[in-house]
Amino acid sequence: MPIETIAIDDDQVARILSVREGHFSDMKAKAVSPAKLTKALSAFANADGGELYVGIDEHDGTFTWNGFIDEEAANGHLQIFEQLFPLGDGFRYEFLLNETQPGLVMHVIVLRSGAIRKASDGIVYLRRGAASQPLTTDARLRQLERDKGLTSFETETVNTPVEAITNSELTISFMLGAFPLAEPDRWLRMQRVIVADKPTVAGLLLYSDLPQADLPKRSSVKLYRYKTSDTEGKRETLDGQPVTIEGPLYNQIRDAVRLTTELVESISKLGDAGLAAVSYPPETLHEIITNALIHRDYGVADDVHIRVFDNRVEVESPGRLAGHVSPANILDERFARNGNVVRLINKFPDAPNKDVGEGLNTAFDAMKKLQLKDPVITELDHSVLVNIRHEKLASPEQMIMEHLQSHPEITNRIVRELSGIGSENKVKTIFQGLMKRGQIERVPNKRGNLAAYRLVATQPEDPSAT
Repeated sequence: MPIETIAIDDDQVARILSVREGHFSDMKAKAVSPAKLTKALSAFANADGGELYVGIDEHDGTFTWNGFIDEEAANGHLQIFEQLFPLGDGFRYEFLLNETQPGLVMHVIVLRSGAIRKASDGIVYLRRGAASQPLTTDARLRQLERDKGLTSFETETVNTPVEAITNSELTISFMLGAFPLAEPDRWLRMQRVIVADKPTVAGLLLYSDLPQADLPKRSSVKLYRYKTSDTEGKRETLDGQPVTIEGPLYNQIRDAVRLTTELVESISKLGDAGLAAVSYPPETLHEIITNALIHRDYGVADDVHIRVFDNRVEVESPGRLAGHVSPANILDERFARNGNVVRLINKFPDAPNKDVGEGLNTAFDAMKKLQLKDPVITELDHSVLVNIRHEKLASPEQMIMEHLQSHPEITNRIVRELSGIGSENKVKTIFQGLMKRGQIERVPNKRGNLAAYRLVATQPEDPSAT
């Protein structure tokens, strides 16, 4: 397949030369050996994807265009690149041409790979910031395999007696309701949650009465209440002690949803009719908490964290999104990191994942029905954060004007409570914009913390004009 040459204008050249090397971009001179450049390609593919520009020189932090004389001059690079990273398999190559700049710059676009990619030296690299880091320990390689969804910690065996799951209260209760009726030991071995006479991680999570005894620091839920709308919860805004939720996964999901709902409903939020309890769609909290627990990476030694703020609920689960799933395609793509957990918990009565594969879509749809903004999903270095905001789809400006239709005035604090905006300065900017448009005015003699705004007063008619 021929490599396309694309002519770009001076503005595009300037934008490329202004790019800073980072997690998603790298600039290299054409003199750098192709073998060395494969480290960056491996690192991008194993992380979140990225772009490599070959033919860009750097001097004292300034990038300049210095490309290949022609396409043939880049053959050595292309041969090695395509041998390891074939065109069309998540990799795209093109040449960039500008008539005022010397030579052709090779532009390599790398997508996040579902497989682990090695550089020409046989080493696996991972992009972190502006560096391509070699993964040289078994522990880091296993973590990358789990991130890619190639392996799962749920299949690991744990050195504890099988009676922890064959003779637990939960297993006995579950088996009494199972059809057809079977002996626990035989049934659990058939389900591959007992291997070599040891329970697996999935087996303990599902059928042990207290998995946390054998899987400490990787199987609990921590629930926090922060009395603030700030972007980050701090010790001084933490209300009481965090609640630790333990037990088998089926019970843990139920308890986490119930306790989170109770905590949310204890929050009062100012509305047009005065103080009212905050409420989220029950389907949203249920599906997002369920998703966090059954799809988390149990190989990461951390708990699931649920943080309840005045204006949002955050659910953070350990481990990155598995396989080809990303925040952009998560509602359309399906990938179960913990296949056994997903399959077997669905056998429980009133299973928490009744609509397998549709949970997040249900959560988003429920928010839309209440005219609330979509949850925001962010992939962090070692976890996935879901932000469920209690913010109406209406703009802050619209909320202010609607509030003033039934109230004589409005303050910065009231706007923040109505809209969920955490920044006092942001609300000030909104007020200033409405005043410039002549829609509201400041209430006279109210300054500082007492400052308030009202609809622009209608000017009385001048009697002499009639």
